[in-house]
Amino acid sequence: MEKKKIVKMVVVVSFLLLAAVLLPKWVFAHCDTMDGPVIKAAQKALESGDLSPVLIWVQKQDEADIKKVFQRTLAIRKLSPEAKEFADMYFFETLVRIHRAGEGAPYTGIKSAGTDLGLAIPAADSAIASGGIKQVNKLINDAISQEINKRFKEVVEKKNFKKDDIEAGRQYVRAYIEFVHYVESVYNAAKGITEKEETAPAAKEHLH
Repeated sequence: MEKKKIVKMVVVVSFLLLAAVLLPKWVFAHCDTMDGPVIKAAQKALESGDLSPVLIWVQKQDEADIKKVFQRTLAIRKLSPEAKEFADMYFFETLVRIHRAGEGAPYTGIKSAGTDLGLAIPAADSAIASGGIKQVNKLINDAISQEINKRFKEVVEKKNFKKDDIEAGRQYVRAYIEFVHYVESVYNAAKGITEKEETAPAAKEHLH
């Protein structure tokens, strides 16, 4: 079981791009940046006085808290340029904290604009903006194919070990387990299968 956990941690790296498309709630990864969609919505709301662009980023039960902070921010930011800067940041931080809590993620502060988000998130955002998913599909397919091919090659290379070479046999088994679990994890993520569903009795019987 410990080996499976380690393999799954490795798989997560490849799945960041898959998650951005298939599991929208994971996209909170860039919602704490100054140029991310949450703070952009907050900036738009502060300039227009219309909170609607912000409320879509929080849970219904958190609307009242956001509305209170928003009204206080609008009042304070009128006092001076310094007060405006302080009030705006307080609103951003409160909004991002509540948003992330609603997504089951911890608040770790506001990241600066231009934070390196890797390849997946910008590709997903670009796809939504353009209405075309071709580049995202290519990015995902290439990443997964490369990883599967690499793991498969390792298994094949270690497959024909000598029967009396126990250590070589163990290396084969290790490569085999990592390859099979990776393929399984990719498939489960693509189908939206949860860990609970994956570890159902039938799945356990298959894995062991």
